[in-house]
Amino acid sequence: MLVPPYQRLLQLAFPQEADATRYLHPTTTAAYRTFEQASPTDIAYRFERVRLGVAMSLMKLLSDLGDLQEARAVLDVLYKALKAPSVAAIDASIHKEATTFEKLYTNLYVNEDGEQLLNLFERTLDADSQPLMDDVIREALRLAPQLDFTHLTEEDEDE
Repeated sequence: MLVPPYQRLLQLAFPQEADATRYLHPTTTAAYRTFEQASPTDIAYRFERVRLGVAMSLMKLLSDLGDLQEARAVLDVLYKALKAPSVAAIDASIHKEATTFEKLYTNLYVNEDGEQLLNLFERTLDADSQPLMDDVIREALRLAPQLDFTHLTEEDEDE
């Protein structure tokens, strides 16, 4: 069976079972399908849940790419926001932790791969329609397999 792009992105970003178990609850992995089936009154909330899933994936890739504590902190803020019961509660949760997002961009050095991930993250936050979100997901799926995570194995070998 063909895995939908949103779920493939989650799988690529969270390949280790411990991380997947921690961050990817069934409601998160099913968020895109739930969004597509949402009633008009529920569609904005369901779209926000998709946005959070995509943003979490990008932050997880960025944190793994550069071993960035700031990206992990943003990932945790996004994860907490997933528990919110409404769009307003999601916004409040994220605004409450605004300094975490500011820290991500303060004194941040990233390579070209990291810059591409940050660009996709910003586009995720700006996306206001399904086609724009689908474009981000497609680009993330093209980028993720090309990321160079070799520093992780090299550091392990040095120890």
